Amino acid sequence: MAWTVADIPDQRDRVALVTGANSGLGLETARALANRGATVLLACRQAERAEAARGQLAAEATGRLEILPLDLADLASVAAAAAEVGRRCSRLDLLINNAGVMALPRQLSADGYERQFATNHLGHFALSLALLPLLQGTPGSRVVTVTSGAHHFGRIAFDDLQGETRYDRWRAYAQSKLANTLFALELQERLRAMGSATLSLAAHPGVARTQLQPKSVAAGGGRLEALAYRLMDPLFQSAAAGALPQLYAATAEEVSGGELIAPASLAEMRGAPGRGRLPAAATRPEERARLWEISEQLCGIG
Repeated sequence: MAWTVADIPDQRDRVALVTGANSGLGLETARALANRGATVLLACRQAERAEAARGQLAAEATGRLEILPLDLADLASVAAAAAEVGRRCSRLDLLINNAGVMALPRQLSADGYERQFATNHLGHFALSLALLPLLQGTPGSRVVTVTSGAHHFGRIAFDDLQGETRYDRWRAYAQSKLANTLFALELQERLRAMGSATLSLAAHPGVARTQLQPKSVAAGGGRLEALAYRLMDPLFQSAAAGALPQLYAATAEEVSGGELIAPASLAEMRGAPGRGRLPAAATRPEERARLWEISEQLCGIG
């Protein structure tokens, strides 16, 4: 029988932080957890959108909804958000690294890094490491990093991570999503080596209808891309369905650290959550470790 939000265990007395919780997958993830009693920190860049999301969710939520200002493309904002979590919370059960941008023209983050790599990977990397002591002090805690099926097409361009020499917006997106997967698996290896019970998993939504697609089309301005999305529309599942893999990774009892959770049908494009196929790069320890070390340097950690 297919796993649904009805199978999420009771989340009362648990605290979850969801990045990008104001729309799409993040909003549906926050909804499902709050409806099962969790206190959910809505970590969002824009305060007015966060307030709108809280208003939308409040009518049905049985758990508390709190807003946490967070701009993943600004490492100072990431550090401030992590410090705020430490002040507010004595525990953190779930960290859902969900927020992301897709296929932007080349832009730089507040710290001077390519914006997709900075937002999708570096911001979540820094946030996860800053919150790790709180997570490790919470029994049964998990970190779920949301990637994309695009990770199969990604390559970590270690010689040009910021796209300074050559830049293709889709190649940069695939690189950032592969980085998400490599990070999730390397974090699990390091947690295991420390003897920590905290789990790290990756999850991807398949082909889900969110705000990323129209924003990508608007940013690229290409008629062919807009046409491709229209032709693919019958394949798209709802944001609520797309959120199921990350909710499964976050709450199902039968998962293990280091797994990728993805839709189980149509080449991982849609369907109920199940175990996904890892990209080859994610199985290479030396590539995961190299990305980790470079990420530490770029984030000023260590």
